[in-house]
Amino acid sequence: MTPLLSIKNLSAGYHGALALIKVSLTLNEGETVAVVGGNGAGKTTLIRTIAGMVPSTCGEIWFQNADITQARNDVICELGLAQVPEGRQLFPDLSVEDNLNLGGALKRSRHSRRQNLERVFGLFPRLQERRRQMAGTLSGGEQQMVAIGRALMAEPKLVMMDEPSLGLSPIMVEMMFETIAQLNRDGLSILLVEQNVTESLALATRGYVLENAEVVIEGRSADLLKDDRIRRAYLGL
Repeated sequence: MTPLLSIKNLSAGYHGALALIKVSLTLNEGETVAVVGGNGAGKTTLIRTIAGMVPSTCGEIWFQNADITQARNDVICELGLAQVPEGRQLFPDLSVEDNLNLGGALKRSRHSRRQNLERVFGLFPRLQERRRQMAGTLSGGEQQMVAIGRALMAEPKLVMMDEPSLGLSPIMVEMMFETIAQLNRDGLSILLVEQNVTESLALATRGYVLENAEVVIEGRSADLLKDDRIRRAYLGL
């Protein structure tokens, strides 16, 4: 089986300092793959490099059999790769509906924007109730719903989620992870980048552990949850 996403020996960084060092990773169609690690491990840089927002210094990125290593962000989005960025990055002075419609502005999804909007409202009924409300006035959990909904408006093949549980209440964290699980059950492929090791590995088929810009452990999620190195470093056991 050819992976939906394949990363080979990828290095990238900022101002001459590497934040990723020869990272390799694969994700098959229909999978949820978790990338876990502490602050500064390189998780966000990984997503931004895949998305074409940070240039790589070496290595390859393949998506749907296309080499996107040097591709522009807009080209990558049109191929069907979307992201839910850390911190949501909404337009606070635009309405919920306007923020969502921005996600549906791509050529690949423009023709079915109305159907996609109804799909998002079906997934998040609270957003339909607040469709005219300014996004900046929403709670953190509601803003995260908008960020996920905006990505779904693009009809992606793969969604990369960067710390979707960050800053949310425990109840909202539980709801957010259940939403991610439901999206995967519906057939969406997901690359999940999280500090919440237990929850993210429980959702994922496989996982990768990033430390100091490098992948130090990889494997089936069930095996990683039993790994003494992970239990000591991230679970306090």
